[in-house]
Amino acid sequence: MSHTAHIRSHRKPRRNAPKTALRTGVAGGVLSTIAVAGAAGPAQAEPAASQTIEMPTLTSGLSTAVAASAQATQQVAQDLQMQAQEDAAATTAAKAAKKAKAEAVRKAEARKKAEAAAKAKAEAAERASRTAERTTLSASSGSAAVAASFSTSSSSATGSAASVVAFAQAQVGDAYVSGGTGPNSWDCSGLVQAAFRSVGVDLPRVSQAQSTAGTQVSLSNLQPGDILYWGGAGSAYHVGIYVGDGQFVGAQNSSTGVVQRPLSYDPPSGAVRVL
Repeated sequence: MSHTAHIRSHRKPRRNAPKTALRTGVAGGVLSTIAVAGAAGPAQAEPAASQTIEMPTLTSGLSTAVAASAQATQQVAQDLQMQAQEDAAATTAAKAAKKAKAEAVRKAEARKKAEAAAKAKAEAAERASRTAERTTLSASSGSAAVAASFSTSSSSATGSAASVVAFAQAQVGDAYVSGGTGPNSWDCSGLVQAAFRSVGVDLPRVSQAQSTAGTQVSLSNLQPGDILYWGGAGSAYHVGIYVGDGQFVGAQNSSTGVVQRPLSYDPPSGAVRVL
């Protein structure tokens, strides 16, 4: 017997067997798994069928999205159409307003022209009336006879009458303007009123009232400062101021303006004395 036969070995026990068994088990498990997988291989066709069944669900979701998109597109189209209609309505309203304004301007201009024409016609009628009355007066009595009956006194005016005469003569050459009250344009009654106002006497504004503002005097007994009138007392259509020496000053018409003329130039109908 060897002298080492009873000595225990210090080498660790081999563990190869368990590892081999483990490996064998693992390998077996793998092979079993593969075998099972292989055996289950023909049955793998089921998932494909399952995916095919789920397709309608995807298609349904897509249809919903498409429908929503179509609805949104339709809403946008409706909004655009409504905006276009509103823009068209605004454009139509603007055109109508512009046309109405142009029509209003045209009517205003036409009215203004009509008023101007009416005023011109009235002035022409007034001048024609004066001419007719003067013609009638001349025809009935004769201008020569009427002129002969006027006073031709050459006596100088004094006091307030002299101031009235001086004022009237100072305006000779000024323009005649209907409704004019000076200082450089007058109508007949405006001139007479201003002349007497210069000496502190307030007369009515119009010829009709001025023809009755004082004491009626005969045309054969005139004094400087007397108011001459044409037409009837209270309905006179023209007035002037007697300045002496058979002369008068008056704002006659737009053609002559303010003039000094002999009484025979335009024989008056009567006279009143205020001073």
